[in-house]
Amino acid sequence: MSVFAGLESINGLIVGGNRGIGLGFVRHLLQPDFTDPFQVSVAHLYVTYRTEVSAELAAIAAVYPDRLTLIQMDITDEAQIAQGIAQIQRQVSRLHFVLYCVGFLHENGIQPEKSLQQIQAEHLIRYFQVNSIGAVLLAKQVLPLIKHGDRSVFASISAKVGSIGDNRLGGWYGYRASKAALNMLMRTTAIEYSRKSPKTLVVMLHPGTTDTGLSKPFQRNVLPEKLFSVEKTVAQLLNVIARLQPEDSGQFFSWDGSRLPW
Repeated sequence: MSVFAGLESINGLIVGGNRGIGLGFVRHLLQPDFTDPFQVSVAHLYVTYRTEVSAELAAIAAVYPDRLTLIQMDITDEAQIAQGIAQIQRQVSRLHFVLYCVGFLHENGIQPEKSLQQIQAEHLIRYFQVNSIGAVLLAKQVLPLIKHGDRSVFASISAKVGSIGDNRLGGWYGYRASKAALNMLMRTTAIEYSRKSPKTLVVMLHPGTTDTGLSKPFQRNVLPEKLFSVEKTVAQLLNVIARLQPEDSGQFFSWDGSRLPW
């Protein structure tokens, strides 16, 4: 039975839908015949971008003007998050799923650290701003829209390398630490939500290595069967979300539905 069983339609928010996995979710959820695995139609989708709308997202928006609303939002700026949520509140009274798909691994000369000597404080701050802090600020601001009588889901894209228990190779200090922080922040959010919004399930999802710009420089040693297309990753994660049960809130899941160690 789907987590959204009993509902006729749902509204969703995808934060970071301009490219990669987030864009894949947009494409999948807006398909005219989309029902599975949620077993319900998506009435309206709100999708955020940071600065400029990608050509791919703009093309989708042109096809679905009545079902897709684009919102500019830099998740490192809480004022922009609040403004985006206020824009949604002017149109709908409730959201049923929120997907935090923003992630930062490399850009503008910042690369994952291979040793302590490569650590720079300003780079660490950037990792935490995007991978950790943005998600919990979103959880803070979006609560009024997911606090209602229907089941709702707040899912964040995490990473297996953020598992402390699974860390056997070292390196990637900023990315690992920021994803571990994401997991702790969302686990703590799940506990507070259990009191304030008891029908909201909060989960962290490891998508596996997906063929996107984020992973492109690091795919050399990935086995072909372990490198997922965006479409496959999205389908797998939607299956995980659809099968969620109340006791799963606050947990860290892999793409196949198995629980990952902290």
